[in-house]
Amino acid sequence: MFDEYGIPRGAEPDDATLVPLYHFVYCSRAAEHVDDAEVTRIVEAAKRNNLAHGITGVLVFGSGVFFQWIEGPAAEIRKLIATLHRDERHYDIVSLSQSEEERERLYPDWDMERVEADDIRLVLQDALESAEDKNNRVALTRILEQLGSGSLEPIGRG
Repeated sequence: MFDEYGIPRGAEPDDATLVPLYHFVYCSRAAEHVDDAEVTRIVEAAKRNNLAHGITGVLVFGSGVFFQWIEGPAAEIRKLIATLHRDERHYDIVSLSQSEEERERLYPDWDMERVEADDIRLVLQDALESAEDKNNRVALTRILEQLGSGSLEPIGRG
């Protein structure tokens, strides 16, 4: 249906062929039982499910923190957002950005990257500085404090 950039196959990437894409960016804390094997299962399931629904994106996991960018048809992304909020493998979910626009896909494949705590700390600090929602600021502050202490111990579900 779409080539690797979200443009219908055979079409030239010009303004007339750009498709509306909805994106959702968030971070969250991994639940205590989530380990490397579970993260691998999450990525494998996402690859299968997202392909069937026209969703692409990137999932970053490091130091017990998920950071994810997903993009695709608005209705499919909204369904996925609802699923993410019910998923008990993570908590302290902080919505960093979401909108719809006509553009090429930023992430043509569903990839997984492992990052060190210092790298994720910079991303989360930027998110905290721009966060307007009080609950998001509280969750981001808790995550950053735990990163600063050297480990992310369970601190309760947000």
